[in-house]
Amino acid sequence: MKNPLILGAGPAGCAAAIALARSGAKPLIVERTRETGDALCGGFVSWQTLAQLERLGVGGLEAHPIAEVRVFHREQRATARLPDLAIGVSRHRLDTVMQGLAQRAGATLERGIAARSYADGILKTDSRDFVPEALFLATGKHDVRGFGRPKPTGDAPMGLRIRLAPHPALRKLLVHAIELHLFEGGYAGLLLQEDDSANLCMALRKSRFTEAAGDAATLLRQLGGAHPQLGERLAFLTGAPAADAIAAVPYGWRTDTTEAGLFRLGDQAAVIPSLAGEGMGIAIASGAAAAAAYLEGGPAAAPQFQRNFAARTRRPVAVASMLWHQGERPAMARMAVPLLGAFPALAGFAARMTRIGD
Repeated sequence: MKNPLILGAGPAGCAAAIALARSGAKPLIVERTRETGDALCGGFVSWQTLAQLERLGVGGLEAHPIAEVRVFHREQRATARLPDLAIGVSRHRLDTVMQGLAQRAGATLERGIAARSYADGILKTDSRDFVPEALFLATGKHDVRGFGRPKPTGDAPMGLRIRLAPHPALRKLLVHAIELHLFEGGYAGLLLQEDDSANLCMALRKSRFTEAAGDAATLLRQLGGAHPQLGERLAFLTGAPAADAIAAVPYGWRTDTTEAGLFRLGDQAAVIPSLAGEGMGIAIASGAAAAAAYLEGGPAAAPQFQRNFAARTRRPVAVASMLWHQGERPAMARMAVPLLGAFPALAGFAARMTRIGD
């Protein structure tokens, strides 16, 4: 068996590397960053994804347990139990643990190599060219020329992430919960991570950010003023917020096509709206499934893998997209909280419908 090449050392790429290495392959992981950072990500790992991580042998996350979801809109609030226990964990912790496990299993990790393009079986990077038998494309939100995803037009969605430093009072507010704050033109997810810092991850329309003069601090002041319960949490920010941002996120996109030898993983296979909290679930599931397909059928298995994985993501992506679009509408946002308060089982139903299928 030749050595497959994995482009990207995030959860998708590492899941593939662990599964491949444990079956006798010697995968090479190529990662553009020189150090493991904290990627723009909501940090929510569902009960289903936890089971997948356990099968891969991933442990030692020391993550924050999450048992319920809270939904807010202005002064309104509703709480519901999740179907099972989930966790909040930073991408820095998850990626570090998975990278270490992949290397111990037999994978090689080379850092500081940025991909430029992929065509005719050749991956061009800023340092050298690779001609892999099989390429696992796991670059997350970063496209590779030749296999770029469609760019949203018009008032495109964007992502924004801000970290709130640990504070005992903030921990008391957020303990054992994930929060979803709805506002006109977007929403914010908030949860505690393994070090008791809070991860605030927002998806919003470009126009909403433009209204705030393209400034994260101004946007947070506006949102905190209009939504007092979100404002209570934002009060724990000290100084100017350091924000990670990404523009033109193609929420709702999936692909069922590829070429022999190219396995598209994670956000390069399907982009689920972040309010579902299933982005990391899709990443890890895609890596494990692609590795299994390659081990059984070699590079020629890629097209069938992509069709199968697109089918698995059809329902969760469609349901999450519907919830996202409805939640953006002010009238629906006002109705959502009292509806959930009256029928808390709806939260569990929505959570199950937005998990990736087996």
